[in-house]
Amino acid sequence: MPSNALIKEFQAIVGKENVLESEADRHSYSYDSAVLDPVVPEFAVRPTTSEELGKVVRLCNENGLPVTPRGSGTNLSGGTIPHKGGIVLLTNALNKIVEINEEDLYAVVQPGVVTAKFAAEVAKRGLFYPPDPGSQAVSTLGGNVAENAGGLRGLKYGVTKDYVMGVDFFDVNGELVKSGSRTVKCVTGLNLSALQVASEGTLGVFNEIILKLVPPPAANKAMMALFDDVDKASATVAAIIAAKIVPCTLELLDNVTINLVEDFTKAGLPRDAQAILLIEVDGHPGQVAEEAEKVVAICKKTGATDVKAAKDEAERNKLWEARRAALPALARAKPTTVLEDATVPRSKIPAMIKAINAIAKKYDLTIGTFGHAGDGNLHPTIMCDKRDKNEFHRVEEAVDEIFDVALSFKGTLSGEHGIGLAKAKWLEKETSAATIAYAKALKKAVDPKGILNPGKIIGG
Repeated sequence: MPSNALIKEFQAIVGKENVLESEADRHSYSYDSAVLDPVVPEFAVRPTTSEELGKVVRLCNENGLPVTPRGSGTNLSGGTIPHKGGIVLLTNALNKIVEINEEDLYAVVQPGVVTAKFAAEVAKRGLFYPPDPGSQAVSTLGGNVAENAGGLRGLKYGVTKDYVMGVDFFDVNGELVKSGSRTVKCVTGLNLSALQVASEGTLGVFNEIILKLVPPPAANKAMMALFDDVDKASATVAAIIAAKIVPCTLELLDNVTINLVEDFTKAGLPRDAQAILLIEVDGHPGQVAEEAEKVVAICKKTGATDVKAAKDEAERNKLWEARRAALPALARAKPTTVLEDATVPRSKIPAMIKAINAIAKKYDLTIGTFGHAGDGNLHPTIMCDKRDKNEFHRVEEAVDEIFDVALSFKGTLSGEHGIGLAKAKWLEKETSAATIAYAKALKKAVDPKGILNPGKIIGG
């Protein structure tokens, strides 16, 4: 336990009001969105300037105090659960958009900027920041970079890593490391920016992030395709991609998800459909019209019972609001929601969905499947009650099997949620013992005392 003298040192850096020691505060930062046991930190520290941030990191290192950086705590893999005996470093007060450069198409932000607010500010300038994680209304850009967050538009536009031009971060000594550039091309030194992406706060603490911006598409068209069989819907995803069409968004919801979303949102989704695909194409108006026509033809050829196009922006927004409501809708069904993101090559989507349904039946579980079908990133969501030990044991066995199937299809443990604590035990299955040893050696080199978010990704 940190001494009173050490706590006073933190207070001297950030102010007494920004060292949060109350029982309520400590418990508030003991968990994130993963289904894992909480760990109560000794206290939380909230720097409000870059100078304070660097000093806090240095003081933690000098005293061997484990520190877990935290934005909004929306991650689903336990990446912001504190280490026993450690503290939480809050970045939400570092929330300035430092610069939006309209000429050179980049922005500079602090890590605590909320994703949706940033995207809205960029849009006001006639520019576009594509990454759109489902938690964008509350998640922060620092967290997005730390987890390499994806989103609905990942199929066409990529994920967070594709927009990171540079990251300035503090090392364990509180020294500012600058990496990347505001230029389109930069090969100066090691690519430390890329190393920080998906590092989950284990290699440095972000100070500022340089993000690429792009011009927005001139037009878009949103459609909803209805299916009486989930296999037909998943086959349609593969058929659209095989036709060399890359929609902006290509999302799947199965019947379980459809009905729970409809209960939650009253969006008018067809309850009797076994699956729906929500599809959007964007780009030049002529291209959009041509691709939309082709998508409709493919959907009908592969078994869609109907394809409905959004008539206006209000209908389009209604479709995407329904999709974004999938997780909260499913989370209302049972006390515990286990959301996974095993990801497979797109051609394996039909086989993966069949496997998930078979696993649900085998273990007598309710699994709602939705997700970014166009890029192979599915979210099989198990609704259960962790207090029921027998049921939760079946859940754990089902998750093991889901990952095994995904890896057998040359897929990955995580498309966008990260490894954190939740998936570390499976890491060697996808990679190798040498991979993990290499990562541990790297971690040891930059963080000899192991204070930066210990236990995440590669274990202790």
